[in-house]
Amino acid sequence: MSLVIWNEMTRSELGSLLRGGIVVLPTGATEQHGPHLPTGHDTFMVGAIARQAGTLAATRTETPIILAPTVPFGSSDHHLPFGATLSLRTETYRAVVQDLVRSMIAGGARRIMLLNGHGGNTEVNELVARDLALRHDVTIAAAPYWEIAAEALAALPACEGLRLPGHAGAFETATMLALRHDLVRTPLPTRESDPSTAGTVAGLRIERAGAWQAFDGYTDSPADATAGFGSEALEAVIGAVTGALLAFDRATARV
Repeated sequence: MSLVIWNEMTRSELGSLLRGGIVVLPTGATEQHGPHLPTGHDTFMVGAIARQAGTLAATRTETPIILAPTVPFGSSDHHLPFGATLSLRTETYRAVVQDLVRSMIAGGARRIMLLNGHGGNTEVNELVARDLALRHDVTIAAAPYWEIAAEALAALPACEGLRLPGHAGAFETATMLALRHDLVRTPLPTRESDPSTAGTVAGLRIERAGAWQAFDGYTDSPADATAGFGSEALEAVIGAVTGALLAFDRATARV
């Protein structure tokens, strides 16, 4: 089958596909990404990954893979001090994604994947998946693309020593160079080390007031990015997400 694009379908066409298909909802953000990357990085990236992985998965299963429009706003209040950020409060973001998934369920969807492209959305997407699966006869998966692809990315030499995905650092700069090099501004900032890792404690999530401002809103060294590294990383991510979609299909198929 071919990938089904939600916005290109009529109500009757979608109605016949939703109950047996898998809906992929990409969630992104619009927020500052340092002095060199566009504010739409996360939205562009997760949308492209979802489309390419969905296209590949659709050729390997008879299950309809339905791509919903990418959510372009996320929980990004930690970037508001820099400006150029369009953020939803955490409770608002949760309500938005929950309402979108609720709408899918009302239309007949029974299997849904929330594919995330912005770190601030991760836990909220998981809560939406849990809460709606408690209330409805549905199966919902939720994960960021870099976690799905963690093993594949760890095998790439260029990822050695990087805390993935970082924020506007080498990894995100490289993937944007591969996807839309025209949107990357130069010169790329350079750093000797990643200031976002200072003061970390294994197993603990520590949030510090003013942390993002202290290191100018980007991690590690964007100057280490290359389009070649970005292409390798995207290939690994797309392959892993394709595999996750197919595994989700097999694990949730109803007899």
